[in-house]
Amino acid sequence: MKALYIRGVRDIAIGEVPEPKAGNGRVLVEILGVGVCGSDLHYYVEGSIGSQVVSEPFIPGHEFAARVLETRKDLGLTAGELIAVDPAIPCGHCEWCLRGEINLCPNTIFSGAPPHPGAMTERLAIDPCQVVKVPQHFTVEETMMLEPLGVAIHAVDLARPGLLESVAVIGCGPIGLLLVALARFSGAGDVFAIDPVLYRREQAGALGASRIGADRSEVGEWTGGRGADLVLEATNSPDGFQHAAEAVRIGGRVVLVGIPEGDSYALAAANARRKGLSVKFSRRMGHVYPRAIALVKNRALDVSAIVTHRFDLAGGARAFELQSACADGALKSLILPNA
Repeated sequence: MKALYIRGVRDIAIGEVPEPKAGNGRVLVEILGVGVCGSDLHYYVEGSIGSQVVSEPFIPGHEFAARVLETRKDLGLTAGELIAVDPAIPCGHCEWCLRGEINLCPNTIFSGAPPHPGAMTERLAIDPCQVVKVPQHFTVEETMMLEPLGVAIHAVDLARPGLLESVAVIGCGPIGLLLVALARFSGAGDVFAIDPVLYRREQAGALGASRIGADRSEVGEWTGGRGADLVLEATNSPDGFQHAAEAVRIGGRVVLVGIPEGDSYALAAANARRKGLSVKFSRRMGHVYPRAIALVKNRALDVSAIVTHRFDLAGGARAFELQSACADGALKSLILPNA
């Protein structure tokens, strides 16, 4: 069976992996589509995210749609059924799981994060707790996008945008674009979108941003020097925290959603301290799949608009290359392992 491996920094190749087995109650699925996530790009460009290091070849991919291969009456699953897959398996018994903070479980097994293989392969055996049932009229793109949409929902939950508050989103990759759409859906007033890449900020405008710009200083211009009430940072830049602190008002709120290259932030303390900012860090997501499904089902936002490129496994290296370089209009690349 074929799989896409990250072997090291900017080193991707097709390799073989054994066929999965459905022992211990696991569910056999065929992978229909896998999104290339920003975290996947960190493993590709840097070889690590903090302590999670690509020390040997591993299979990435945690945003995925699949087809059930065998009927499982005990789980209410029918062969051929389309499902989404939750990549996270929290332990269920640690302090944080018992508090309902499953996204913070330090014992989580996460598909597609070293050393746990992900979904950029033809078939997988998944744990029953990972199965997310979806309406069968959903497309592969819509089903795959439930995971990144869930990440964005969790971030907005932390941010709690108030009615008609001004919101600035810094970084308009796929997560940032979803944050723009959700901020508008949540009743925000002006939604400002900042990104240096023209096609990304244009898409932010299409998803509801009031104003789009290339630099965070424009938020100050648009607000008469006041700054936004809330800033959602979704970049991969070490300067993302600093830029958010500059764009937010005195006494405002910042939610950091992005993962900075080099695993560190550059922040001048005086400005953030004197503004008395409230800062939160967003980590994966909690129990949000039902709301993500409802948003897609009710056509509250078009998640498929963010999927711009499609590749088979052999084209996987090209997908990573384009998306990491912000080239060819790439927003979200979808890999189709069984194309």
